[in-house]
Parts: sequence; structure tokens; C-alpha cells
Amino acid sequence: MNTILLRTSCITALTVVSATAAAQGEGQGSSCAALPSYSQLKTALTAAREQANGGFNLDMWGSVVNRDGIVCAVAFTGDDRGAQWPGSRVISAQKANTANAFSLPTLALSTANLYAAVQPGGSLYGLQHSNPVDTQVAYQGNASRFGQSNDPMVGSRIGGVNVFGGGLALYDENQQLIGAIGVSGDTSCADHNIAWRTRHALNLDFVPGGVSAQGDDNINYIGEVTDPSLANDFSHPICAIAGEDKVSDISANLPPIQEPEEAQ
Repeated sequence: MNTILLRTSCITALTVVSATAAAQGEGQGSSCAALPSYSQLKTALTAAREQANGGFNLDMWGSVVNRDGIVCAVAFTGDDRGAQWPGSRVISAQKANTANAFSLPTLALSTANLYAAVQPGGSLYGLQHSNPVDTQVAYQGNASRFGQSNDPMVGSRIGGVNVFGGGLALYDENQQLIGAIGVSGDTSCADHNIAWRTRHALNLDFVPGGVSAQGDDNINYIGEVTDPSLANDFSHPICAIAGEDKVSDISANLPPIQEPEEAQ
């Protein structure tokens, strides 16, 4: 009799656990449903990385988070996980988290827009020390899964704040803010350009407004925008290479953001 009761209890417990796990999995899947899949992210990121972006022409990491900061996809462009800076895997997710955390339905802030404001004396000084990365999420799991469809960060909230180029909020065709993308692996200016091209290829650049000179979330280079101005308040250094500016013209000529059909 006791054996029968024990078996029944075990079966009941397993059923509850299975149902709970299924519900959690279903919830996680639906929360990322409107966002790029792993293969879509990898394809768009690889194509963007292959263009002239004003950096060192390095391979990249890219991450996507949803509006709740849950990591939905992580990918890289190189032959394997060691072909791009290993540290940039977590940085890409941190950038995505930042762009999502500090963008609003009517105002997008790229991570590049935050640089000047967080310097000593800036209006957002100290922001970079808030919302730390969850190190357990960042470094858990088998490294062989890094940058794959089952990357250990996927399904968890990474956290973190990054205040240089490479993170952009994602807005769908209805200008609904649905999450963000983060890119890392080159200079921060090149990262921004690659993230911008990737977002455009994913058709998630219906940005409603921003603090750039053009009113979007493009990078504002110090010395290239009017001072004083809102754009200068949210500006970023030019990433010169051996003293030469190879990037600002590229950033200025990135694909324009898209507008909803009713606004055209």
C-alpha cells in the first residue's frame, strides 16, 4: 500500500514539474516571438560585419534581448567562438540590455548616446555603475554553446549597463519598442555602425525619435555636432585609428531609419 502511494506521489510530482517547465518554456518562447531568431541574427550580423564600418575589420558578437531584458539570441560572425574577442560576448548582451533599459516607446537612446552624459559632471554620471551584469547568467554553461542557438544566456536576464557604441533599441513597423540589439568586437564606433546595419537588415529600425542631430538614435561625434546642443550632450568620441578618422563619414551615411506606412 505504501509502495503504491509513493509511486502515485512521484508520478503526481513529476506531472506538476513537467507542466510547470512546459509553461515556462512556452512563456519564454512567446516573449521572444516578435524578435529575430538565432539564424536571422547571425545572417544579418555577418552581412553587416562584411561592410566597411571604420574599424579594424574584426569578427563580432551580437545579442538580442526582449523588452523585459531576457536574452533571446546570441550569435557570432567568425568561424568559431574564438574568432572574435571572447569578452565581447557578454558585452554585446550588456549593450542590448542598456539600449532596451534606457529607451522608451517615443525616445530611443543608443549606447553611443550615453557616453558624454555619464562622464563626471554629466547629467547621467553614475549610470554606468547601476544595474550590474548578472555574472551567473553571463558565465554559466558549457562554452561550446556560446554563440549557438542554445547559448546559456538565452532565456535569462543578463543586466548590465554599457555606455559606448554598439547597442540599439528595436522598433517594429508600428514603432512599438520590442527589445534591443547589442554588438561588440571592434572599436565602439564600428560596433555602432554594424549594429545599425544589422537592425536595418532585420527591419526593426522604425525609430520614433532620438537625441541625434537628425532626431534618431545615431551616434553624435564630439566635434562634429553643434556645441551647445542636445546632440552634443549625448555625444561620443571619434574612434580614430593611428590618429585618422575613418569612421565618422560612414556613420553619417548609414541607412536612414524607416517610417511607418501611414507616416509616408
